[in-house]
Amino acid sequence: MDALSEVLRAARLSGGVFLRGAFSEPWRLSSALDVTNCRQYLGVAADHLVLYHYVTEGEMMVDVGGGSVSVFRPGEAAILPRNDFHVLSGKEPAEAVSALDVSRIPQPGDLMRIDYGGGGTPTRIICGFLGGVALAEDPLLSALPPLMRFDSTTARSGDLVRTSLAFAADEIESGRPGAGAMLARISEMLFTEAVCCHMAELSDGATGWLAAARDRGVGRALAALHAHSERAWTVDDLACEAGLSRTVLGERFGRFLGVPPMEYLTNWRLQLAARQLATSDAPVLAVAEAVGYGSEAAFSRAFKRQHDLSPTAWRRMRGQGASCT
Repeated sequence: MDALSEVLRAARLSGGVFLRGAFSEPWRLSSALDVTNCRQYLGVAADHLVLYHYVTEGEMMVDVGGGSVSVFRPGEAAILPRNDFHVLSGKEPAEAVSALDVSRIPQPGDLMRIDYGGGGTPTRIICGFLGGVALAEDPLLSALPPLMRFDSTTARSGDLVRTSLAFAADEIESGRPGAGAMLARISEMLFTEAVCCHMAELSDGATGWLAAARDRGVGRALAALHAHSERAWTVDDLACEAGLSRTVLGERFGRFLGVPPMEYLTNWRLQLAARQLATSDAPVLAVAEAVGYGSEAAFSRAFKRQHDLSPTAWRRMRGQGASCT
């Protein structure tokens, strides 16, 4: 049991490869998937998208603002954990066009395609996504930078990711049954490996959720909370799980996460509840009990403090805005 695995499991991210891009210098595209169109273009309903662009040939520049531009080469993936607006380009100057405007909408079972540019040096990429619901305050996704790099040429799992992506894209274009499910698993593997690599590269003095999950004691406590949020936890219980004293556990939680353990648990329970309300028809009481509340009234009070709406009103609002058609 580890905190990262538990958070990824709870997030229920799913998706697949959706686009193949063939570009030639000069080229420049502005890009950010509109989640309101996610079902039309991606085949899934989601309100949060994680994007990735994997380079198979040539070079790709990625600009997410802030004055810095990153270069990605074959075997490297640019991952955008929060679907931030970004610009993809070659090295030569060019006017930006919307990626959606130059995309070819696929036939069922095919991939979306972009063939664009001035006819010069080529760049080829495979793009994919992961989608989820009610992830705006997810502790992992909130802790990640706007742009991440996964280098399959150096990562331990790189050969597997690299060959799997190319194979899966070919499979879905061939129309082979089950290819879509395979694409989803590969996209999930790519994201998980990228997060693990990013986590391993954190400095010794880093703070935030990933640093907390990496800490031996706090990581044990987080893993226990995330695996069994329904349990009636006390600080003493958590300290025992972590192998730390109450005082040391509280100090480390504050240093890494900025909140005490019980406040973190409350926030996590309410995030889980929001996802269940958005994705199921379970009664409010059942949702409350599933995340560790002994009564519907106590759960409703806590939920309203965080979301300014009762669970029933929040579910109704989400239902009205959840359509991706």
